[in-house]
Amino acid sequence: MKIRVEHLLLPLLLCNLSGASYAQDGMLSLEMLYHPTKKEKFDTKPLTRLTWDAQNRLIETQSKDGVVQQFVVNPATWEKQALAADGNILQLMLAAGIAEKEAKVQIDKLTPQIKPELKAYLFTYKNDLWLLDLAAGKVKELTHTPDVAEDEAILSPDLQSVAYLKGNDMYVTDVVTATEKRLTTGGNETTFNGRLDWVYMEEIYGRGHLRAFWWAPDSKKIAYLSFDESKVPVYTLSGDHAQPIRTERTRYPKAGDPNPEVKLGIVDMAGKTSWTDSPYPGKETLIVQVGWTPDGKLLASWQDRVQTWLDLRIYDGQYRSRQVLRESGPAWTERLPLPVFLKDGGFIWESDRTGHRHLYRYDSQYQLKTAVTKGDWDIRTVYGIDEAKSRVLFAANEANPIGNDVYTVNLDGSHLQKLSKESGTHYARWNTSYTHFIDSWSSLKQPPRQALFSDAGQQLKLVDDAGMPEKMQGLKLAKVTQQQVKSRDGFLLESLLFLPPDFDPKKKYPVYQHLYAGPMAPQVTDRWNSNLWHHFLAQQGYVVWILDNRSASNKGAVSAWPIHKKLGQLELQDQLDGLEWLRKQGWADMNRIALNGWSYGGYMTSYAMTHSKAWKIGFVGAPVTDYRLYDSVYTERYMGLPQENAEGYDKGSVLKATRDLSGKIMIMHGTMDDNVHPQNTIMFIDELIKNGKDYSLQLYPGAGHGPRGDWTMWSLQKAKWEFLRNNL
Repeated sequence: MKIRVEHLLLPLLLCNLSGASYAQDGMLSLEMLYHPTKKEKFDTKPLTRLTWDAQNRLIETQSKDGVVQQFVVNPATWEKQALAADGNILQLMLAAGIAEKEAKVQIDKLTPQIKPELKAYLFTYKNDLWLLDLAAGKVKELTHTPDVAEDEAILSPDLQSVAYLKGNDMYVTDVVTATEKRLTTGGNETTFNGRLDWVYMEEIYGRGHLRAFWWAPDSKKIAYLSFDESKVPVYTLSGDHAQPIRTERTRYPKAGDPNPEVKLGIVDMAGKTSWTDSPYPGKETLIVQVGWTPDGKLLASWQDRVQTWLDLRIYDGQYRSRQVLRESGPAWTERLPLPVFLKDGGFIWESDRTGHRHLYRYDSQYQLKTAVTKGDWDIRTVYGIDEAKSRVLFAANEANPIGNDVYTVNLDGSHLQKLSKESGTHYARWNTSYTHFIDSWSSLKQPPRQALFSDAGQQLKLVDDAGMPEKMQGLKLAKVTQQQVKSRDGFLLESLLFLPPDFDPKKKYPVYQHLYAGPMAPQVTDRWNSNLWHHFLAQQGYVVWILDNRSASNKGAVSAWPIHKKLGQLELQDQLDGLEWLRKQGWADMNRIALNGWSYGGYMTSYAMTHSKAWKIGFVGAPVTDYRLYDSVYTERYMGLPQENAEGYDKGSVLKATRDLSGKIMIMHGTMDDNVHPQNTIMFIDELIKNGKDYSLQLYPGAGHGPRGDWTMWSLQKAKWEFLRNNL
């Protein structure tokens, strides 16, 4: 449920909704931010598109009018030499019969993928798969079934075959002959072969990614998951926004419901499937990672249903498995990346076993050798392993709890070195020999920059400095301050303040507070944001306040574990501690505080408004109002099974506390939200009515979990402005 939608509200000083959308005296208007035809863009300039190729060359890619041009850049002199043109991609597509307008759309999607060493690229046109073959200088249609869509296509490692899904079965097509072969059978409404179901997609493998199959390194077989959904309850969204009604039916397990039954299989190119053994007979489990070792052994990570442990398993030639290691802890265990293997057969493993994400080295017999990193900080990303210099390259928050930096450390755990110098959030791209890296970074006060660095962290070339967007330079922006707030037990909570440009500490200001509050999903991050919602509010006389409760701070799993089996309770305690700090500053009008949140933030806002009297009004977006109504995998990770933790579910419920609502609320929900179902809002409204409580409601016809579309957002913002203006 990691989604957040922040909406700025117009405060007491009125803004002319029908007037010009240009800044006057540095002031913003609602129209400048949201009006479909009058809004302005405040984005920074795009950074130069730079990558490394397989030969360690630095490549700059440019695209214009369907022509993709690449240059080899000399890191020492920054001189550029054009690579031999692979051809005008637009002309190749036109020659294949693709309409020019659609061809340009495809080129825009393909351009970021293009690398000098890779000559083959897949795309979809009119429900069929096509291949852009730069080596042969042509575009080729691979499938010929426009009435049936192919999706989740991926080329084999040797680039000779492409695997994909049609419906709920897997197929493969030979690139040279365009001959199709069906690999699996039996896919139907309740059997998914190679396709993730809803809950695995949303909560395990990542929203929007439906592929549940993985090519072996030798391109001769594919591992895949097969789902039996027959016992999973169906949730129906009626689709009353259209005629005829656009009903959507999704098999969606709520907390305690039957989960899909999942098997792990391996299919060869003849269509023969071998099923792996079931290592936990009689137990409900999840398969949360699947992959292959460099030498072609199958790997998979398994968890118990409520995710208290994680086992990494490796499979032999007959697909029998052995347990390599087990992770467990005092609460839940996060899904962990698969290991990164070393040339000696050992591997580097990420783990939260100490309460912080760190790296561990295992030998070729899968025995722990050493902790590579340690401390009260967390690994964010492993960039790679430089075995020539026996070191790991990674990003971590060791020096900046709300950002990350680029580091190296020796494989034996010695010589931890921070390579990045400027504070902020960094994203490094190393060349394959780990002698240089390109770093893109920004901070709360620094727009994006990009530079070339040596492996020792020496800046060799500042390539891009986006600077303040021109349209922002004349604006009266808020004063942004970042501070740590001590909770009642001493934990340092991270927070942001947006103070009015003419802030006077002797005055009293109403406060607009935004939160998300969900586990390990911080809102206070040290990166640039061109979104001016909060600056607009500050201009109108509001103090904007963002506070991450400890479980949301992402300061290690240890900071989130205390909420296990009692969602809502400790998050609210931290937020109230934050308000106590705010009260002590002297300038906050504690009788005029608004709380705003979406998704988990919507839950937290409705929970706070029914379990305290600290906030005068609340903006409740797409809320979970009782965790018995949310999906099994996410909910049970943090709450356990409802039948085993009835007290925790009751204490975390908004529905069961509706009679205690304090203040006024505006509820917002998309009518086709397949994630946090509208059922949550409808049942909440039912309880509000039964308890004589007033409410305001905004529904967004046809909208999903996050409302989209210019007119929808404009309507939403106007409604929130009116509610704020009339009630705070």
